[in-house]
Amino acid sequence: EAACDASNVGRWFGRLRVLEDAALSVRRQEVGVIIGASGSGKTTFIRLINGLETLTSGDMSVNGTPVTQNKTTLRLIRREVGMVFQHFNLFHHLNTLQNIAIGPIKVLGLKKEAAHKRAFELLDRVGLRDKAEAYPDELSGGQQQRVAIARALITDPTIVVADEPTGDLDRVSAEEILNLLERLNRAFGKTIVMVTHDPKAAEKAHLLRH
Repeated sequence: EAACDASNVGRWFGRLRVLEDAALSVRRQEVGVIIGASGSGKTTFIRLINGLETLTSGDMSVNGTPVTQNKTTLRLIRREVGMVFQHFNLFHHLNTLQNIAIGPIKVLGLKKEAAHKRAFELLDRVGLRDKAEAYPDELSGGQQQRVAIARALITDPTIVVADEPTGDLDRVSAEEILNLLERLNRAFGKTIVMVTHDPKAAEKAHLLRH
């Protein structure tokens, strides 16, 4: 069964057609990689998956639920899809623990104690328990990306969507992130959909060319 399924997808901004007739099908617990030239719409495509962008044409579904701008549907889909951004997108005025826990507290109304307990569990999973009180500026690029991955996992999504997760990292840090994503897939059954220019990342996956 498909975790993410898309057909005839288009995204236009006025006359600019960023995507046209794009398609993707990634089965549950599969690792899918989208590669392509810069400017070909890869980031736009994965932002469509959790409603950060709006479909102009075509159909897309997540675990069988059609992706629309209906607020109730979007809320369901965003609990199923964890997003990892290339540039980390951490709040620099919050420490590691707060960055991970803020989403469930603010969006889902989870109590602070419960959110922090879950955040500590995820810090253990990504190997950063000792950095709970550190701020982003005190972390390396690889550590910041691991925090971003932990933040994406806080709602226990079935799908992790990663936009160039190794793009800003040195080779050693990039390898650590790829190994972490692979472990999430193999040990915890997460479906991974990843945009990358990195051939090492492509080796981890059932290769999907966009």
